[in-house]
Amino acid sequence: MRQQKRIIWPVLTAVLLLLAACAGQPTAEPQTGEVVTVFMGDLTASASATGQVASPRTAALAVSQPGRVTDIYVQVGDNVQAGDPLVQLGTAQLELSLASAQQNLRLQEANLAALSEPPAAADVAVAEANVASAQASLDELLAGPTPAQMAVYSATLAVSEASLYSASAQYQSVANSVSQAQIQQAEAAVAAAQSSLDRAREVNEENTNQQTHEALLAAQESLANAQAQLDTLRNTDTSSAQGSLAAASARLEGAEANYSVNIGGATAVQIAAAEAQIAQAQATLADLLAEPAEAAWQTAVAQVEQASLAVADAQEALDKATVQAPFAGVVTAVQANVGEVASGIVVELMDAGNLEVIVPVDEIDIGALEIGQEAITTLETWPDVEIASQVAQIAPSAGDNSSLVTYDVHLRLGETELPVRVGMTANVQLITSQREGILLVPNRAIQVDRANGTYTVNRVNGETTEPVQVTIGLRDGQYTQITSGLAEGDQVVISNSVPTITFGPGQ
Repeated sequence: MRQQKRIIWPVLTAVLLLLAACAGQPTAEPQTGEVVTVFMGDLTASASATGQVASPRTAALAVSQPGRVTDIYVQVGDNVQAGDPLVQLGTAQLELSLASAQQNLRLQEANLAALSEPPAAADVAVAEANVASAQASLDELLAGPTPAQMAVYSATLAVSEASLYSASAQYQSVANSVSQAQIQQAEAAVAAAQSSLDRAREVNEENTNQQTHEALLAAQESLANAQAQLDTLRNTDTSSAQGSLAAASARLEGAEANYSVNIGGATAVQIAAAEAQIAQAQATLADLLAEPAEAAWQTAVAQVEQASLAVADAQEALDKATVQAPFAGVVTAVQANVGEVASGIVVELMDAGNLEVIVPVDEIDIGALEIGQEAITTLETWPDVEIASQVAQIAPSAGDNSSLVTYDVHLRLGETELPVRVGMTANVQLITSQREGILLVPNRAIQVDRANGTYTVNRVNGETTEPVQVTIGLRDGQYTQITSGLAEGDQVVISNSVPTITFGPGQ
């Protein structure tokens, strides 16, 4: 009995030592699960987000200045093309402003052209003739009268003297044609006729008959005749003769003064006036022949430019009286009526031909996105139809969500026959990464030790499996990239019924 115990204890000790040695190493297990082969393939990782369909462009079109609406060419829901007229304001005053600006531009251009063109030959000839004429006048003044001119001056003086003599004689003849004795005799005749009339009137009043009445009429006629004779004598006209005499006297004085001046030579005042006339004529000729001054040229150029800008401004104001579509789209609102004065927004428009989806993307995924990246979009209205999309814009700053940091991502929708409308809910799968020709295994084949941050697979080794630690890379919903630990063609087991990772204490 004691001998048997001696034999058993060494055996037990050996077994225990063997178990202790094996406790620190992974154990090979029989193959009991689904076997899959490690293969080379392509992998795409994605992030999901939900947003809404939106228009990439909207416009609230306003009039540039208040005006009365004369026409409205569209209504809500109309499709328009870029440049189509939408609303028309009155243009009468704007057209007048444009015409005035154009007329001023033509005037300024003509002024500039006049500066750059040489003077007309006719204008130069006239200016030169004026200079010559003024010089000739001065020369005549300095040379004094010629013998022929002196003869004319003398003859003029003699004629004036003769005219004065003739006028004086005429006046005397008229003045002497009626004597004072004739006037006195006529006055006496008037007095006698008046006495006769007075006696005839008394007789007729005392004894009125045919005879006394005829006598009265005869006395009245005699008085009228006498008075007429007296008036004729008294009113003999000497004023005309007297005026002729005064005029002749004035002409003589003028002729004498002119004669004295001409024979005495030119005065300093006359010479100064003639010289001033020459200077003025020469200045006019010099202005015609001289090149335009730089200041005048620059001023004319500036005036043309200013007038051109005024025309452009007036044309722009006229053009803006017609509110036009800036792009092709759909009219979403009309805020004006014909006949009213419009000021502000009159039409709202959106681009319905290039719709996009706007989704908020978590900051964790935003770094993996870039412009042009592909995505798949489905709409709540048609959840089974996938629409190819592409990232068109990524917001530079985070949104206003206080609980999560997200960035708005704009995706351009691809072509589809679906009647997509603005505001529809859209679900987007954003492709965050794509790799080709990488080593892949199913996600279910990988076991995770979160405490140690390690990943393990059960690799097939003949009829058994053995645990192998691997490192992983990109993954999606089905497969994971293996970056080390396995090779193409290796087989791994999924859903092993026996634990495949058994480490001893301290491991």
